[in-house]
Amino acid sequence: MKQSSAMESIMQKYRKTIWNKFTKGVREFRMAEPGDHIAVCISGGKDSMLLAECMEKYQSIGEVPFRLTFLCMDPGYAPENRQQIFLNAKTLGLSLDIFDTQIFSSVEHVKNNPCFLCAKLRRGALYQAAMERGCNKIALGHHFDDVIETILMGLLYGGQVQTMMPRLHSENFEGMQVIRPLYYVREKDIIDWAMENDLHFLRCACRMTAEHGEEQQNVSKRQEIKELIRSLKSVNPDIEHHIFRSVWNVDLRRIISYHEGDRYHHFMDAFPPSADN
Repeated sequence: MKQSSAMESIMQKYRKTIWNKFTKGVREFRMAEPGDHIAVCISGGKDSMLLAECMEKYQSIGEVPFRLTFLCMDPGYAPENRQQIFLNAKTLGLSLDIFDTQIFSSVEHVKNNPCFLCAKLRRGALYQAAMERGCNKIALGHHFDDVIETILMGLLYGGQVQTMMPRLHSENFEGMQVIRPLYYVREKDIIDWAMENDLHFLRCACRMTAEHGEEQQNVSKRQEIKELIRSLKSVNPDIEHHIFRSVWNVDLRRIISYHEGDRYHHFMDAFPPSADN
């Protein structure tokens, strides 16, 4: 296995903030188990590239025997963006298994929620490609900040209490699981790692972004949530930790209603009608 300067920095300068948090999540949620074949999904962004580095290093340690495939989908990137992915992979010493789709072309004329549809189609294509390669798990690059933003987005815009799970079963692809090994890693540390190693990754590389620049991202709900958290943090430095812990400390006795799949529970179930009613 290669030992790039980027990997060396993970094991040295960023050992506490990245590597230790990565391994904590992998071990706590048993994300890598004996015999697994894990597809690490490479989008070309900083998160997935860091994830690939960490997963390859963890495999080399031999703590758990498993296989890796670095799976990269080209949904219709501009040639320069595709080339940037290859350059980054070469710099990090990663061998990519890349396959082509035309998802960007399929959604570029969609007016309502094109990003949602694009994400859904890309996820389905990745699942299918992973299954065709014999993988039983897909590793995604979501990090701690994604988790707390998802909690607030669900609460403020979705009217529900939920979170981004560290590990879950796929609903549409039987036998496939999704894992998020960067669950405890902070985005700022990923950015610092990339800058420290002079690595330049893709952000959203769809045609809409190319035409409209950052304007599309700045109006997104997730960007609003980022700004809200930043504002709250200026008043309470521990706000992110409290948001994160809120979905670990749910007291069902203090919840109006909740459901497990299609099975619903309501607090009034404890107060059945009297015989006189």
